[in-house]
Amino acid sequence: MLVYVITTGGTIEKVYSEQIREVANLSNEVDRYLRKLRLPDMDVNVVPLMNKDSLEMTDQDRILLLGMVRAILKENAPIIITHGTDTMVHSGLFLERALSNLNVPIAMTGAMTPLGFEGTDGLQNLTESLFAVRLLKPGIYVVMHGQHFPIAHVRKDKLLSRFVWSERGPL
Repeated sequence: MLVYVITTGGTIEKVYSEQIREVANLSNEVDRYLRKLRLPDMDVNVVPLMNKDSLEMTDQDRILLLGMVRAILKENAPIIITHGTDTMVHSGLFLERALSNLNVPIAMTGAMTPLGFEGTDGLQNLTESLFAVRLLKPGIYVVMHGQHFPIAHVRKDKLLSRFVWSERGPL
């Protein structure tokens, strides 16, 4: 099975930099962690698109993401997008408005704690997304912490540090 993973940055890709003495988006980390997984019947193609904190993402960045998704959709392969959690839903809704008649699932995932840090949820969420795109119907979803939500019915609960169902959408 062919799956594409588009990386955009966010907490999942942050690392600690001794030079600037902070946690920042400096390099692509997802590919390194995917190599640690046993995926005997899955061909995973990682596409590093950008490496930004999602609060710094612009509409131009979302247009770039949309262009990449459209190009990959020609392969008829499921897509996973790693993205910062603060604006993940915003980007997902942008994609949903622009893409009609999807033939494959698109799973958006990220982390509350960076890959490589103790207590990270990044590898769990990435692994769950790889499994979810095998089972989900075509559409755009947030997949994190053992759950999946259609993009139009999810919001981030900052107090709980997780995504929750929202009847009224992401507001």
